[in-house]
Formats: sequence, C-alpha cells, structure tokens
Amino acid sequence: MASQQPPPPPKSPSVPYPTTISAIGDDLLREIFLRLPSLPSLVRAALTCRSFLHAVRSSSSFRRRFRAIHQSPLLGLFFDPDGPAIPAFAPLRRRSDPDLVAAVRGADFFLTRLPDDNDAAPGWEIRDCRGGYLLLINWSTEQIAAYNPLTRAMDLLSPPPDEISDDCIGYFTYLDYHILSSDEEPGSFRVVCACHDESRARAAVLSSDTREWLILPWAAAATPQPEDDKYWLYAGTLVNGIIYWTHTNQAYMLTLDTASLQFSRIDLPPYLKGQGHTFRAGETKDGKLCIVCTIEFTLVVWYRRVDEDGDEKWMLDKMFPLQTEIVEATEGSLEDHGALKVVAIIDGLVYLSTYETFNDADFPCWFLSFCLETGELEKLFQKRYDSHVHPYIMAWPPSLVGNTVDPGFEGA
Repeated sequence: MASQQPPPPPKSPSVPYPTTISAIGDDLLREIFLRLPSLPSLVRAALTCRSFLHAVRSSSSFRRRFRAIHQSPLLGLFFDPDGPAIPAFAPLRRRSDPDLVAAVRGADFFLTRLPDDNDAAPGWEIRDCRGGYLLLINWSTEQIAAYNPLTRAMDLLSPPPDEISDDCIGYFTYLDYHILSSDEEPGSFRVVCACHDESRARAAVLSSDTREWLILPWAAAATPQPEDDKYWLYAGTLVNGIIYWTHTNQAYMLTLDTASLQFSRIDLPPYLKGQGHTFRAGETKDGKLCIVCTIEFTLVVWYRRVDEDGDEKWMLDKMFPLQTEIVEATEGSLEDHGALKVVAIIDGLVYLSTYETFNDADFPCWFLSFCLETGELEKLFQKRYDSHVHPYIMAWPPSLVGNTVDPGFEGA
C-alpha cells in the first residue's frame, strides 16, 4: 500500500512591495505640488530629487495652473534714496513661512554684484522692478544693469544712444525705463526707454538677445506745453504690456503698447484731472487695468470696463474707508498718520504707506498691503519712507523651467 504524502504547507499570502514616493507618476506629483502653500515651498520640493524637478520643468500647463492658484509672494521692498547710493532692501519677515524666509536669506538683496569702481558713492538708481529683475542705471558710468537678486544673474547693458533725443523740440527730454520679461523664457527680456519733449514722445527698445537699441520715430503726444510746464507726464506704469503715463494737468494718460510700439491716449475719470500725485494705475489679479486713488484714509477704485453701448470707460467700482483698519494695524491714532499714499498696484494688491504729519524726516512710516479682491488690509512693517519705493515680487525661478534636468543636478 502506497504511503500517503503529507499535504503541502499552505502558501503564505504574497506581501506587496511597498510603494515609494519615487514610484509616483508625474501627473500625480503635480497634483500634490498644486497643494503646496507657496512658490518658495514648490522650489524647495522640486529641488529635492530629479523626478520632482522633472515633473515641474516638463509641464508648462502645470506652471500656469500653479501661478493661477498661488499669488507670487512679496519678498520685501526696495528703497531708492535720492542721490548717489546703493538702494536699500527691507525684507518681509514672516517667520510662519520658513520657505519664504529661506528665499530671502539666499538672495543678494545687498546688490553686491553691481560694479562700484571702488567708488564710495556708486550712484545706482532703480528705474523698474518687475519679473524678478531690477533695472538699475548708473549715471556717472553710463551703465544699465538688469539684475535678478534671487538668481544673481546680471546683464550690463549700454544706454540708448544720444540719437533718441535728436531733433528734440526745445531743450528738454525726459527718459523713462521699463523691463519686460516672461516666466516661461528665463534670461530673455526687453528694455523699453521712452522719452518726451514739450509735445512729442518716442521710444527705444533693447532686446537681451541682440543687445542693440531700436529707436522709433517721434510721435505727436500733446499740444506744445509751456516752458514752465515741461514735466507734463508723471513716471510711467507698466500694466499687462502697456505703459501708462498720467498727464500732470489734463484728464488723460499717454500709453505705449510694447507689442506694437504705438503711442495712443486714454481718458481719465474727470475727477482725477490734475490729481496724479494722489493715485496710481496698476493691475488687478487677472491683469486688468485699474486706478486706485487715496482720499485721506479712503481708497477709491476705478476699473476700465465696457458699458452698455459697447464703449470702454472708467467706472467707479468701490470706496474702501480704512480708518478703523489703519488704527488697528498700526496700533496708533489717525492723528499720527496724515494720509495714505499708493506706492504700487501689482496683481490686485495695493501697496500703501502712511504719510506722517511729523516734521522729523527720520520718523518711520507704516507700509501696508490691501487686497482689492478680499478687502483685507495687511501690515508689512514700519520704516522711514526714504524716497522711491519698489515692491519686490518673487518671479518664477528659471531652474523650474525647461524640459530637461541638468545632468550635474544633485538633490538638495
């Protein structure tokens, strides 16, 4: 009789291999990245390993979605004092956001790469601050610098030739500079220099690719101004590819479309005629043109919209009384603050300063931001005003753009 074999031992259930973060596909990684709190947090995550960086760099649609959800953060304010000096930087201190703090610490906000020729008074002046770039001019050395403090990338450019003011009416010209760049084309930019005399305007454009200035012909811009009114335009503001200059005593703005390089005019609300010192033009969160005016501690907002007849006009949108908010934010009284001053309007945020009533020039002002969408006022910091003010907004880092990863990359 055949012996019976013992039954085989029961098979142990198969244990699945653990899923690691490196096994997650690019699409799922991007969905996770969209839930990060800020752009600095995305930079930190993307530089962790090759696969994370590739997921961000290989998808322009992801970058568009991220920018639509997360507003580019303010890193601080540059203060450009009158006279020969290096501009000063006041960082925004948010200890609750360690990634933002790390971005500030890693940048060259002391502008140490600017040439100084061993001169104690180098005389660099900020003429524009946009897209992560500072556009600076040194009048003594006749140099223009486009500098990104975050990447430390600097381009030294030649100034526009004297030809830009040739055939000028009278003796006066005024130069205004702006820089245009794209988050999706790192390292590429254009510089626009515009000038006007008593009745005309013209522009010159330099491309970072050619390093050559293209000078456009003069265009009629206004009726001839009297000799004592030669400063008839305020400094320009760039909004969605168009530069706007407010007339000092007329109810219109001179505009330059930087795509077509054509000058034109648009009207102002009649109330704002001759009130250019009280308001600024700027952009909403979706890139539309707006105007914000201050009346003591009240913000008055106009938007450019199409009316029932199909005509584009300025329409009064809202008035925001901020007396109570100012007192709460600054923990002071309104008597300490003479009024509010609009510094800039960028991506729907109005950057403001208090205008102090004290005669002491060293008495600090409060700097604040106001969201046009939510109506929320935020206190930034207190500092002496120190002449011209430029909010520095973090641009999309060039390291997160492109379809390939640097073969020398090593995870952070």
